[in-house]
Amino acid sequence: MSYTPHDALNTAEPHSARIYNYWLGGKDNYPADRAMGDQILSVLPMIGEMAVQNRAFLQRAVRYLVEEQGIRQFLDIGTGLPTADNTHEVAQRAAPDARIVYVDNDPLVLAHARALLTSTTEGHTAYVDADLRDPAVILRAAAEHLDLSRPVGLVLLGLLFHIPDESVYDIVRELVAALPAGSHVVITHSTNAATGEAMEEAVRQWNEASPVPIVLRSLEEIERFFEGLELVEPGLVSIPMWRPAPAEVGEPQFMDEFGAVARKP
Repeated sequence: MSYTPHDALNTAEPHSARIYNYWLGGKDNYPADRAMGDQILSVLPMIGEMAVQNRAFLQRAVRYLVEEQGIRQFLDIGTGLPTADNTHEVAQRAAPDARIVYVDNDPLVLAHARALLTSTTEGHTAYVDADLRDPAVILRAAAEHLDLSRPVGLVLLGLLFHIPDESVYDIVRELVAALPAGSHVVITHSTNAATGEAMEEAVRQWNEASPVPIVLRSLEEIERFFEGLELVEPGLVSIPMWRPAPAEVGEPQFMDEFGAVARKP
């Protein structure tokens, strides 16, 4: 999700969703995105694997919510460009009647979502053009497709670092407050806990080149997003360490992307 005007597609400046798509091996990116993606990779080679692991974490978290918590509704904000096993695909594979609302404000993301993210006949998907900074707008639109009196899975992956100030906590609180007990929140956020100065340098270069800056937060700062919620085991951890699949071989890699799932009591 970007915070630039969304009435025109600007391909001359790198965009986080398209760079992410590039790191995942997608084709929905432009020379500026690939150049920035390669520049960051030269400083922090782990960043490509972090993108892959972020998607894997999403898939595990959604499966957990559907299969173990009975969640049938999802509000996925900052959708990004479609790739394999998007939220609705994972959810509807386990529960064909699951309903998903995707939110983004990038025209390329929305165009691809509407074209590619098709629902099962039993379920429902919708696409909302809105900005994270306008949670009231998001909630009004979501209420047209989801029953907000029933538990919802709120997904905020790789998004909150685009809001550098304290207002981000108020935004998350407003979104969570509108959801009923039994809802769950899924968040990932970047840190410098694993690579230290390399991650800080990658962010510095990103912020120099992009109109949409990002900010790293400490683990304590990320934990604040879950205040008043019940963290699901194993809590806030480096994302490969969050309930890895039994078939995965070897020790999960410790990386600068942390995530957690929490329940609203």
